[in-house]
Amino acid sequence: MSFLIRHAFLVLVAFAAVSFAQPAPEKLPYAVGEKLDYEVKLSKIISIGGVADMSLEVAKDEASGNLILKGRGVSKGSLLKLFRFSFTQEYDTLFDPRTGRTLKTTKHDVQKERVRDSIADFDWQEMRVTFVETDPKNPTRPPRRIASKMEEGTYDLASGLYYLRSQPMAIGKQYEIKISDSGLVYNVPVYITAREQQKTVLGKVWCWRVEPVVFGTGRLIEQKGSMIIWFTDDERKIPVRSRINSQIGKVDIKLKSATK
Repeated sequence: MSFLIRHAFLVLVAFAAVSFAQPAPEKLPYAVGEKLDYEVKLSKIISIGGVADMSLEVAKDEASGNLILKGRGVSKGSLLKLFRFSFTQEYDTLFDPRTGRTLKTTKHDVQKERVRDSIADFDWQEMRVTFVETDPKNPTRPPRRIASKMEEGTYDLASGLYYLRSQPMAIGKQYEIKISDSGLVYNVPVYITAREQQKTVLGKVWCWRVEPVVFGTGRLIEQKGSMIIWFTDDERKIPVRSRINSQIGKVDIKLKSATK
């Protein structure tokens, strides 16, 4: 159960990056101060209800002029009462909107009593991403280190989502994704399969239905399942909903509010 909830958070800050080897456009569909709040619901045989709150936020790094993409997730409700499981996840991504490159990912991951802090550095001169994870509760424990080669168009969990929002969408488009997570780089096919209406907090809006292939052997999630993300068909391309089907259950993530 905890595995599925953890990846419900990851889907919202990733799984939709497109490997364009070109600079980001001058006019971005998001700006500093934008905040998107979501609720996560879980069902298996019956609906369990709200189990987590999540948010995505765009801030500015005053020192460098780059963007900081913030992802936050915290357990609540049925997850705490029925399963006695709690988690808090925080992702900060330093992203250069002028080049479309991810520079650094900082994570804080708490699952019940387990705590992990990590940093992933993207070295674009050496074309290598290096991941270092530590246990703040056990400072004598040796850090976990993983390094992988990368190519142009490689993103982390948050920057991929935001970079996709700046790209044109159309039914039938297919992309090959490069996502770096915990020091490893995964190739993920992405299909834009339909244009559909969705009932959202923004009203009934037309959306692009995007289907990233993240489940399966050698994929980001090594189990059977499927995933869909809906982006609004407008200038902002807001991710308003995501649905994950897996062997463990179904997760539905819906937008609760959007601050420009």
